[in-house]
Amino acid sequence: MEFNATLAKQYDSGIRRALPTYDSMIRLIQTFLRANSPEDAHILVIGAGGGNEVTNFGLNNPNWTFIGVDPSEMMLAVAKEKCKDMGLSERVVLLQGTVENVVTVTKFDAATCILVLHFIHSYEEKLKTLQEIHTRLKPDAPFVMVSKYGDPNSDEFQERLILWKSYWLDTTKLSVEEVDEMEKEILSLSYLPEDVVEQLLQQAGFTRIAKFFSTTLFGGWICYKA
Repeated sequence: MEFNATLAKQYDSGIRRALPTYDSMIRLIQTFLRANSPEDAHILVIGAGGGNEVTNFGLNNPNWTFIGVDPSEMMLAVAKEKCKDMGLSERVVLLQGTVENVVTVTKFDAATCILVLHFIHSYEEKLKTLQEIHTRLKPDAPFVMVSKYGDPNSDEFQERLILWKSYWLDTTKLSVEEVDEMEKEILSLSYLPEDVVEQLLQQAGFTRIAKFFSTTLFGGWICYKA
């Protein structure tokens, strides 16, 4: 998916329709990070475009610093503008690229990878991304991942997909035909069943894996660097 200028500007409203409990999820992630990170935590944010994680966490935790990375120039522009408006620019470094482009001397106290993994299609590339995050963390550091998940061929997934479509129809003026077109785009993304997601995290070197969140097509997992 290409996040052009229009999509980037509409992201905040769109993600709250696609993921109805988005704000609650962000608060839960912050709680997890606060409970398992030092007061002056240095945090790695994968998929930082849009700026919601760094601004929410940054405003509420004045001693935290961040390095965020995202491949989308347009989404990063939105994030930079938010950081500037909220007076966070000195505590947030934003880079265009992937986790492999994050080069630091010190390792991170925590990391997040929110709504990124379903854009990476191959299992090998998903694993490589998680391994690269793992190598940049301190021992026992907390990690949070949120992604679309499930087996699109399963009855369970189809029921969740119906709910997702119904929510868009219920809360917007989009037609059935327009939502059907959205569905085609959504199903072109990469999904893994829940047990495979946990297997992927284990293979990357994470432990104490627990699913903490689920809404329509999305799931969230907390874990730690082994």
